[in-house]
Parts: sequence; C-alpha cells; structure tokens
Amino acid sequence: MPHTAVFASLSNATRLRCLYLTARHDEVCVCEVVDALGISQPTVSKAFKALKEAGLVTDRRDANWIYYCLNEAVPDWVAEVIESTIEGLASARPFVDDDERFEKSVVREAKVC
Repeated sequence: MPHTAVFASLSNATRLRCLYLTARHDEVCVCEVVDALGISQPTVSKAFKALKEAGLVTDRRDANWIYYCLNEAVPDWVAEVIESTIEGLASARPFVDDDERFEKSVVREAKVC
C-alpha cells in the first residue's frame, strides 16, 4: 500500500466524506451515501473506487447493490491515520451534517438498497 495513495485518498473532499461515513458505520451502501451527501451516484461510486484501489475499503455485492466497509487488513500506521482523521472530523462541518443526514436517511430506514 503506497503512502501516496493513502494520502491522496484523504486529500479529496468527496473521498474523505465517504470514508468518514464508512468509518462511522459498520457498512454503507452507495445509495445511502448518495442520499446523505446529496451528490450523484457516479460521483460516490468513483470515490469508493479510489478508496478501494488505495486499499482503505473493501466491498461486497448484494444483487444490484454494493456495500463498503473499512479494510481491516490495512497496516497499523494506516489504521492509526484513519482513526485520527475520523476523530478529528467528528465535530467538523460538513462531516457532522453528513452523518446526521445518513442516520435520518429514508433509504437507510427502508433498507431499499
């Protein structure tokens, strides 16, 4: 896992917002993140693709839906960077707002993903 890929992933606002929601919840579906962030599905999918290529998340497919979670196999230093980053963003906008919308999401409540 190249150091530059990790930090490049964290330097993009959309990827960071997606990673934040993924870290705050056990597993997220692309459609849930689309709803919470208010951005297009292709944009969210592209962000998750980059996070996956950097080795920060893993995915699983369930019919037409793709779910993401943090990659538990990252090196310790990467896990520490992610943990520190998420803790640092826990009271920052837009991350707090994203998480509140995610929690209230009709998509999440209805589990239509």
